[in-house]
Amino acid sequence: MADRQQHVHGEGVSPADSSATLLRRVQTHAPNSKQVVGFLTLLVSGAVLLLLTGLTLTGAVVALVFLAPLALLTSPIWVPIAIVLFVLVAAALSACGFVVAALAAGTWMYRYFTGRHPVGADRVDYARSRIADTASHVKDYASEYGGYLHSRTKDAAPGA
Repeated sequence: MADRQQHVHGEGVSPADSSATLLRRVQTHAPNSKQVVGFLTLLVSGAVLLLLTGLTLTGAVVALVFLAPLALLTSPIWVPIAIVLFVLVAAALSACGFVVAALAAGTWMYRYFTGRHPVGADRVDYARSRIADTASHVKDYASEYGGYLHSRTKDAAPGA
């Protein structure tokens, strides 16, 4: 039995010494006063928030119980009003969006035409040059092909 006690507590360590080391270990891992105050603050604020959540939920259920019959009886009035309000709000938001888009486009065009080189101006210049080149090629082709047709009409009708 003595061998077993020495093996458990260590070589030559009495049970009183082992409890003292255990107490030192607990004290080194014990929270300091800042941690205790922080934990208590967390605990109190959590309890208050839980209480407020319960009161809010209880109030919502009570209001639903008492106001549901009133809402049900007056729904023929509220549904068309809600639809009209939805349409008006959607129209107002759409108009605001169109105004913002028009202002952005106008600002971009002003910067482009005053030579400030806004974002995307290089792509517009490239597209304009491609359109001009294509129009020039079409014009040249049409004049060549038109001249060919004009000479063919002279062959078909020599007096024309």
